[in-house]
Amino acid sequence: MVLLPTDSGLEQVYPIVEIFHSIQGEGYHAGEASVFIRFGRCNLRCPWCDTEFDEWEDMTLGQLIDAVTRFDCDRVILTGGEPALQDLPSLCNSLKALGYYISIETNGTIALPTGIIDWVCVSPKDQEYPDVAIRQQEGDELKVVYLGQDMTMYDNLKQGFQHLFLQPCYDEGKSVEWNGLNFHQTYEAVKANPTWRLSLQTHKWMCVE
Repeated sequence: MVLLPTDSGLEQVYPIVEIFHSIQGEGYHAGEASVFIRFGRCNLRCPWCDTEFDEWEDMTLGQLIDAVTRFDCDRVILTGGEPALQDLPSLCNSLKALGYYISIETNGTIALPTGIIDWVCVSPKDQEYPDVAIRQQEGDELKVVYLGQDMTMYDNLKQGFQHLFLQPCYDEGKSVEWNGLNFHQTYEAVKANPTWRLSLQTHKWMCVE
């Protein structure tokens, strides 16, 4: 028997920017169909961020579960904004009771609860916020956005992750030339640091979410 929260638990409110069914376009699980839950709010403000997280709709846990279960897909990705700002145990335990595989994409500045998330991807923003501590020091995937930083800055952090990805920053506010140069520099950085793999945002090429 599937155990879901009580009626009062289902009234827990979450700030939801969007819930949509697409493919994972980047990192280790690129190409896999997934349901994305994008939360509002973030504790960082990266100038090149491609996500609008300041406007959202409040949804109860019950409404959220209803929206997710409308899609024929058993993989859920929690993203944002910063999903670690939310009440993850209530949400994750509910989704796992329904058989979902749960991944999270986080900036790592907030330690995650243990035992309720199947795949942890940390994408640190220390190239923009060098003084902000990374508190989630272990997981499955470390995905670094490359802006020319010295890769030795991740020598300690990367020990806690099995899969290492370097991803070029794509800044829609910059010129084609700037973005092209950054892509090439990321290519060179991966060649110079072969423990890392290149990650590309394939969903942007296909013009999908």
